[in-house]
Amino acid sequence: ELARHKNFGVRTFQAEDEIAAMGSIIGAAFAGCLAVTGSSGPGMALKSEAISLAVAIELPLIVINVQRGGPSTGLPTKPEQSDLLFSLFGRHGESPLPVLAVPSPAQAFDMALEAARIAIKYMTPVILLSDNYVANGSEPWRLPDIDAIPEIEVKFATKPNGPDGHYLPYMRDVETFARPWAIPGTPGLEHRVGGLEKEAITGNVSYDPDNHQLMTDTRAWKVSNIASDIPPVEVEGDDDADLLVLGWGSTFGSIRAAARQARAQGAKVATSHLTHLNPFPANLQQVLSSYEKILIPELNTGQLLKLIRAEFLIDATGLNKVAGEPFKVAEITNKILEMLK
Repeated sequence: ELARHKNFGVRTFQAEDEIAAMGSIIGAAFAGCLAVTGSSGPGMALKSEAISLAVAIELPLIVINVQRGGPSTGLPTKPEQSDLLFSLFGRHGESPLPVLAVPSPAQAFDMALEAARIAIKYMTPVILLSDNYVANGSEPWRLPDIDAIPEIEVKFATKPNGPDGHYLPYMRDVETFARPWAIPGTPGLEHRVGGLEKEAITGNVSYDPDNHQLMTDTRAWKVSNIASDIPPVEVEGDDDADLLVLGWGSTFGSIRAAARQARAQGAKVATSHLTHLNPFPANLQQVLSSYEKILIPELNTGQLLKLIRAEFLIDATGLNKVAGEPFKVAEITNKILEMLK
């Protein structure tokens, strides 16, 4: 499909395997392109070493993971949300990166734009999660007004940024911690990238222990600071609700419908849905602390539940299903009513 849009400057490449695809988008990003590749769980495992490389060299690219039932080949045509923890931690070394999730087919366009914005502004690889239920679903979507779409500013380095006319490839933007993006071949901006640890500012290979600590902390700070640049988590439902139903990804529609059914039976319930999973929105702890009970439905064995408990020390309750099919609305409604008895 993308190959039909050459008039927009889209270039496509069919790689021979997942590892080659990931290596190719790293090369494309190094050359000054916003590069994207897609896969599912097993392919993400093959891409993981090269994703760590992308974290180390700090280039903007997007990896789309359309999750399916696993492990291994598992259930290739069935939905599951079992790659959340893998997306956050499934790389070697300390290699943090932003993770986003698509709630519904109609929101896929906006989430792809958000992934691109974050990748370019913060010079980082981004993982965008979907699953089989969203990917094969359909719903009405109004074509956006192109002029109303916020422009994603791209700032290529054009001249040396250091003293004596030197280019310093790991000099940081003071607000975003992003390093500059220099297109190879630009006169005066010659530099190297690679998997060996880089010296802060100069980008030279460094084995210095203090430098490795600094670079590890800097990469983590860069990702965590994105929390101040993403939308706050929103709450829908009763202002005086005792129960909050928190979801992410494709459970969006089932949770909203279940909450409406529960309210029709007199339950006071609110809902929130996360599209940004790393980092979490800055106000998430405040929202969670406002409710006596929290229910987290997931198509896995409780991965977001583990993250919420670990991050905020909140004893939420999970509703978990790993059956190769989405939640039935009644399953969530019944759990809501059970918790509010």
